[in-house]
Amino acid sequence: MLPSRFLLTPHCPTAPAPTPTPTHPGGARSPGSVALRFGSPGGVRLRRGRGSAAVAMASDGRVERIASSIRAIPNFPKPGILFQDITTLLLDPQAFRDTTDLFVERYKDKDITVVAGVEARGFIFGPPIALAIGAKFVPIRKPKKLPGEVISEEYSLEYGTDKIEMHVGAVQPNDRVLIVDDLIATGGTLCAAAKLIERVGAKVVECACVIELPELKGRDKLGDMPVFVLVQADESV
Repeated sequence: MLPSRFLLTPHCPTAPAPTPTPTHPGGARSPGSVALRFGSPGGVRLRRGRGSAAVAMASDGRVERIASSIRAIPNFPKPGILFQDITTLLLDPQAFRDTTDLFVERYKDKDITVVAGVEARGFIFGPPIALAIGAKFVPIRKPKKLPGEVISEEYSLEYGTDKIEMHVGAVQPNDRVLIVDDLIATGGTLCAAAKLIERVGAKVVECACVIELPELKGRDKLGDMPVFVLVQADESV
């Protein structure tokens, strides 16, 4: 059985959107009762609204195992924040394999040529996906971390701005790119990563994340960019 903070929640597209709550770009959010929800038992859930966001099937026991392996850490990295910690998922070899397998099954026949991992936890999930589907892996990093010539993209934070960078020539104009990160919150980092890819003329096929914080409406910032997530954090319990 799942711990009490994890639920299989049926999709209700007419329900009002939750009020946004503070978050931390590394996977944190305001405290409260937290659940992880998956797609309705009939199959992949497609959330209505801007863009295209698919959620993995609730009927797949692997998704439940993944959700059960993720823990929430209160008051980290500062008081009032509840952090979604995937390090416990990495301690469970089967849950880690399930996570990679679900992504590989989705993308193996989509002619992906590049998997771009967003620093830092995109570096955990991106390389095994790239190896399994026969794509190259490209790291998208914080400023001054890459040694060669780079292109950069600035994005907004709650207070101020930040940048991400990618090596010049790592992605070619004819590439089909999958962007991978562990979590989508406000969508700022993924949006900047997509802009980097598009600036060199490549196509972003989809953004893939393990966890989504839907109340922060990160998909809205991505516009029509397709997004696929395995579990959604929910504090409505």
